[in-house]
Amino acid sequence: MKQTLSLVLVAPVLLFLVSCKKAEAPKPAAAPAAATTAPRVPANAPPGVPGAPAAAKPMPPQIPDVLARVNGEKIERWEFDNAVKRMEARAGGPVPPDKRDEVLRGVLDQLVAYHLLAQESRARKLPVADADVDARLADIRKSFATEDAFKQGIAAQGLTLDQLKSQAKTSLEVAKVIDSEVNSKVTVQDPEVKTFYDSNLDRFKQGDSVHAAHILIGVPQNAPPEQKAEAKTKAAAVLKTIKAGGDFATLARANSSDSGSAQNGGDLGFFPKGQMTPAFEAAAFKLKPGTVSPLVETPFGFHIIKVIERRAPRTAPFAEVSGQIKDFLLQGQREQKLEQFVEQVKAKGKVEILV
Repeated sequence: MKQTLSLVLVAPVLLFLVSCKKAEAPKPAAAPAAATTAPRVPANAPPGVPGAPAAAKPMPPQIPDVLARVNGEKIERWEFDNAVKRMEARAGGPVPPDKRDEVLRGVLDQLVAYHLLAQESRARKLPVADADVDARLADIRKSFATEDAFKQGIAAQGLTLDQLKSQAKTSLEVAKVIDSEVNSKVTVQDPEVKTFYDSNLDRFKQGDSVHAAHILIGVPQNAPPEQKAEAKTKAAAVLKTIKAGGDFATLARANSSDSGSAQNGGDLGFFPKGQMTPAFEAAAFKLKPGTVSPLVETPFGFHIIKVIERRAPRTAPFAEVSGQIKDFLLQGQREQKLEQFVEQVKAKGKVEILV
């Protein structure tokens, strides 16, 4: 499940979107050197040793109303708090106290980059139409059963409707400048894909895997109990329809909050153990082909899972994973070019960190 839930549709593009999969690298996982943006440092490297990561500067216990200024534009607490909530939703829990400084500094750094890119987009006069912003908000509303549930979801994220609209517009601005300066300049040739596969066969060894589909009735993080209960009731009604003979794919297209799979009838393809959230994985691997699970709750909401097929351990053939490898290598290039572009924009701007 790649894209998802409600309000995260307008999350800054630099903050990865909510996903039930832990990573979408070519199966199974390690990143190629091309996607690495910093040298690897041994976990036990002592302070002061060249290459050892510097300790994060402490964040104040009480976050101020303004955390930074980017070319005079404020990064305010509401935006920072919302970004932290999205990050916690992806992680499935709150920031560990011993990682607080490191994580919060990382969120602030990403917001600085986000503002720089939005400003660059405006400077290049890359327009975002009001109709596009309205369409983005309409997509978010579709994740909620009612207008009241939508408003409660916004409130649970610590946002007002105006702030949500502002985030939607800025997100579209950032996407435009990234498309122009980054996405249009990345390319991977077929021989590079085959070379990566041949050099990394161990990465494509798979254990037991299942081919499954799901329907997700999403629940935003920190949603009030009544909204969670409403989502569960909706999920139970969908499950009842399936048990009465309703078509799973049709119901997924009509009801699932997981936009990445809903258009495909909820189909997630094959996945091995270790790629889904624990509760989802446990339920999927217990099912026999052709059967449907009861409601399964995860940090993303309530799932109905259907297992289509099971597969024994194997090495995935090149033809099956070549598209994923190409996407992965393209993403590595994008990350490098985006980092370089952000540094270029930052070099000509004025960033004031106030915490």
